[in-house]
Amino acid sequence: MVDDDLWALIEPLLPPWPEKSPGPQPVPDRLCLQGILYVLRNDIAWQLLPLELGFGSGQTCCRRLDRWQQAGVFDQLHRILLAELNAAGEPDWSRVCVDGSHIRAKKRGAETGPSPVDRRKRGSKHHLICDGRGTPFKVITTAANVNDVTQTLALVDGIPPEAGRPGRPRRHPDALLADKGYDSNPHREELRKRRILPVISRKGAPNIKGLGKLRYVVEQTFALLHQFQRLAVRWERRTELHDAFVSLACALICWRRLKH
Repeated sequence: MVDDDLWALIEPLLPPWPEKSPGPQPVPDRLCLQGILYVLRNDIAWQLLPLELGFGSGQTCCRRLDRWQQAGVFDQLHRILLAELNAAGEPDWSRVCVDGSHIRAKKRGAETGPSPVDRRKRGSKHHLICDGRGTPFKVITTAANVNDVTQTLALVDGIPPEAGRPGRPRRHPDALLADKGYDSNPHREELRKRRILPVISRKGAPNIKGLGKLRYVVEQTFALLHQFQRLAVRWERRTELHDAFVSLACALICWRRLKH
């Protein structure tokens, strides 16, 4: 079931239906959202969504997911919840952590490629940036063979401005923590231009002492994301549909933190 308080945030974001649309009345949005959440959590094929649950057909829920993604619903929801966390003083802006995680892509499509960690099988990669407590700020989906370092600045610049508090919204953390996969002097310089201290281990040198203990939160956040089984394996050929699930999952993680 969709929590009443959560639905109160989502409903105003949904694009309205035409008042006099031809044909039968569409399945209520709240029921379709429950169907989408069922697929996200259980990773079943759309056509196998049980009709007896009352959420409409899998095809109907998939079309609704596409419609809402095109309207930017899930990104807006994620930003709203981040703002509420900011208002509660939750995010730790002293540092952010970045990392990448490979997932298998069962169908060919955009942003898939040979995975270097899965015998060159077709795959994608989630690139994640989170705060010092593991709150997900941004996730980017690429082909599995894209190097982590190439997404560093896109992740940093994709952090939504800190809303929910008086004063000028903050966009950038104090420091960025990353492993050797992000070792790049040009990227270090770009981070410094943004007034972000790069704390990145160098290839061929020992890891920065204590860095692993600070970066463990990004692994925890990946674990939370991939508990939504639809994100542990990619089935959508269209990246925007997969990204809709990703944004919704990030929003749900923020919602849980807000409630606890």
